[in-house]
Amino acid sequence: MIRLGTRGSALALAQARWVAERLEDDVELVEISTQGAVGDKSRFVKGIEEALLAGAVDLAVHSAKDVPGELPDGLSIVGVPERADPYDALCGATSLDELRPGAVVGTASLRRRAQLLALRDDLAIRELRGNVDTRLKRLVDYDAIVLAQAGLDRLGRGDEGEPLEALVPAPGQGCLALEARGDDDATAAAAALLTDRAALTALTAERALVTALDASCNTPIGAHARECDEALRLSAFVGLPDGSHWIRDELDGDLAEPAALGAAVAQRLEAAGARELLEEAERAALDVR
Repeated sequence: MIRLGTRGSALALAQARWVAERLEDDVELVEISTQGAVGDKSRFVKGIEEALLAGAVDLAVHSAKDVPGELPDGLSIVGVPERADPYDALCGATSLDELRPGAVVGTASLRRRAQLLALRDDLAIRELRGNVDTRLKRLVDYDAIVLAQAGLDRLGRGDEGEPLEALVPAPGQGCLALEARGDDDATAAAAALLTDRAALTALTAERALVTALDASCNTPIGAHARECDEALRLSAFVGLPDGSHWIRDELDGDLAEPAALGAAVAQRLEAAGARELLEEAERAALDVR
């Protein structure tokens, strides 16, 4: 029996059930309360990691984009299933071009804010929090909102958004990360059976970029790796929350060395001034929030 730890939101439960159905062992879902974590997704992860370390659960299911670059001692990512759609989705409008000047767009993501304003500095970006259902219900208060397409798909609401591929996704967006204690070989082996090579390769490159840049939840950063012409292509974005300054880069690397590609793109971004931009973004993000 594997005790599978998850948050209690509709999306988290949908993800956990998806994983449970594919594990060969019997599975018990264990809901972990993450009260007080509003506005800081890393605290969602932390609550479940604490349950793992305490032995209350054996395996955790996370949205990979919420998992910090550095894991607590004693824990490891032991499985990365097939990736869902990694891109963002625009709800309430068919495209950014359709939106009128001054249109109000809802999102709580600094990455989305920075890229939306970099593309359309005439938009009014307003904070929008809550689970997917809550945010969709509040669409009446906005001209459009931006959500992850993967979240919509997993809740059976994928047709309520339009592709927004102009935005570089969050690192790990669309991926699930299965986390376990490092000394639990049986659980690790069970989770490893669900791992998709392409998803693991892409996530490794994206997380390597985040780690190399010392990115945090206050850093507007995008990273998206995918196989292209027998190479691994990594696109990246860093910028200020107001969209006034930003850097984008794209580089192909060896499919067998995704971490090296992430580090190489981080080095190129730093050479273009990303370190200074990220420091300013950290300060500006506190004002935005």
